[in-house]
Amino acid sequence: METDRSTPATAPVSGAPLPVGTRLLHIGPHAPGTASVQGALFAAKDAMAARGVDFPAHGGHPVEAALAVCGRPGMTGDARPDERHWRRLLDAVHATGGRTSLISSEFFADAPDDATVARIVDDLVRDRDRDRDSDRDSDRDSDRDSDRDGDRDRLHVLVTLSPLATIMPSQWQQYVQNGLRTGYEDWLDHMLRRAPYEKPTPSFWRRHRHDRLVERWVRVVGAGNITVAVVDDRDRGGLTRTFESLLALPRGLLAEVPDATRRSLTSAETEMLRILNREFRGNGLPDEIYSKLVRNGAVPRMRKSCRPSSDDIGINTPVWALEAAAAIGEEMTERIGATGVRVLGDPAPLSAVPPSSPLGPARTTPRIDPEAAAQALYGALAVVAAESVRATTIRSVHQTPSGELVRVLGHRMLKRMKRR
Repeated sequence: METDRSTPATAPVSGAPLPVGTRLLHIGPHAPGTASVQGALFAAKDAMAARGVDFPAHGGHPVEAALAVCGRPGMTGDARPDERHWRRLLDAVHATGGRTSLISSEFFADAPDDATVARIVDDLVRDRDRDRDSDRDSDRDSDRDSDRDGDRDRLHVLVTLSPLATIMPSQWQQYVQNGLRTGYEDWLDHMLRRAPYEKPTPSFWRRHRHDRLVERWVRVVGAGNITVAVVDDRDRGGLTRTFESLLALPRGLLAEVPDATRRSLTSAETEMLRILNREFRGNGLPDEIYSKLVRNGAVPRMRKSCRPSSDDIGINTPVWALEAAAAIGEEMTERIGATGVRVLGDPAPLSAVPPSSPLGPARTTPRIDPEAAAQALYGALAVVAAESVRATTIRSVHQTPSGELVRVLGHRMLKRMKRR
């Protein structure tokens, strides 16, 4: 894999700026730090625009639009994104005209096949009104194909890669926050030892067989329109500097925006949530309640209000899994190099076995008992359910099973949310 090693491995190599008018599409994939850089981009939206770079998104991350075009459902309990979300993003992108623009969502890495990738690319670079005029004026397929290929050259794809050893604990806890009930080591066993590695989270290898991800996009846009940036976890500002370099922005314009809700969960917090997921599923609560109360309520509140101390345990990856991830990383590195895409940074960490778990070495037992915490949280929900039902039912609460009370509350809250 061709890289420039003139700078230290801890600083990603700066790429030559992209031509003015480029539409830069950052497709992730998911990795620690991606949300932080998207927050920095959104915070600097006006400053970038003053320098000729538009960030045509209504938030830091157009997740619904990316999920919609990739044919993916929303998070557990959320409404399924639809074509309106994608069209809204396209309208914002096309409104930038001939200016340089940036679109960033790691969920574009979920595009399952070449046809979906081609649709994403063509929709982003081709204006629908112009296409209709072109269809009326030209009956030759070859002319339309030539126009399409020329339009695609305006799009440049950025892929930002971290080592699998870093990604695996981060992705597992994200899956847990979306309802996964499988423990970390069992999940690793499924992902790394049970080919074809599709259960219980089939999206993981679609995103993180990075060689196949790059190859899919190369087949559509060509190797010359793709940059792969290797993210060094030791250099917190490396990823933002990569964006600044590609977009010809002043050094330091993109600054990390402090946000405690983006921090990683500790081992105990994640285990508590996983056990809560088990109780939630076992008692038949609606997914919509999980979305509102757990993922968008309890989890961000816990992140914001609880600051882990040095005694808290990170999510430990066993040595066998680190070695397996490094072997896969070595294979992926070789295949990415063979595609001919531009690579920024040192790819060596992608195939290295780290000396210990990337999110912290094991120390002592968790500060809280995950089982007790999960049962306490579930008990609180049951109390709320009992209070709600007591006001509207003739039957004595004491004669009603708690599981039924919780289900009644869930369905009532769901009806209220729909009315709103």
